[in-house]
Amino acid sequence: MSTRALDGTAGAQQETVRVVIVDDHAIFRSGLKADLDPRVTVVGEAGTVDQAIEVIARTRPDVVLLDVHLPGGLGGGGREVIAGCAALLGTTKFLALSVSDAAEDVVAVIRAGARGYVTKTISGAEITDAVFRVAGGDAVFSPRLAGFVLDAFGTAPADVADDELDKLSARELEVMRLIARGYSYKEVAKELFISIKTVETHVSAVLRKLQLSSRHELTKWAAERRLL
Repeated sequence: MSTRALDGTAGAQQETVRVVIVDDHAIFRSGLKADLDPRVTVVGEAGTVDQAIEVIARTRPDVVLLDVHLPGGLGGGGREVIAGCAALLGTTKFLALSVSDAAEDVVAVIRAGARGYVTKTISGAEITDAVFRVAGGDAVFSPRLAGFVLDAFGTAPADVADDELDKLSARELEVMRLIARGYSYKEVAKELFISIKTVETHVSAVLRKLQLSSRHELTKWAAERRLL
């Protein structure tokens, strides 16, 4: 994953970007709308997980400005919103916007599919720039947060990533790591917001692609490659 720290310098930008704002504080949503550049068109707002999924599916925005911690749903917050809109990930980009700068929050929402993560301390001009960059395909982070992502996604040995891991899809890789860490199928399903049947399908595919016969062998395989 390529990353770019937010520095306030705009790249090539389209004329307008359609945005949905997801945050459980109405006052913050109002203030953010007022601070955004006129070229950013807010087409919807939501304050809960369930509202967000409905609004995003209905409006199909270019970018979703997404708080990490939200009420509603199954308690997954921003990650659950992204999972609920998985069918739109090819066209709709998600940019996390949160007061939290904790590494676990940053990595979790990026693993879920967000294209960037910025904190609420940035200015209206900076968030506008971030919106345009994410809409254009960049991955954008507040400066100190990019390191969390590079640490989390850049630890696998190159030969493993290039050979064996390339056999797995992004979702299969997530499932593989959780199963190898000892999670039950039910726990994996809850963590990734997918069905137990889907977990079983992914595990079967992982074992077949890696030519392994059991989760015990999978755990050993992952441990030897420092993937746990």
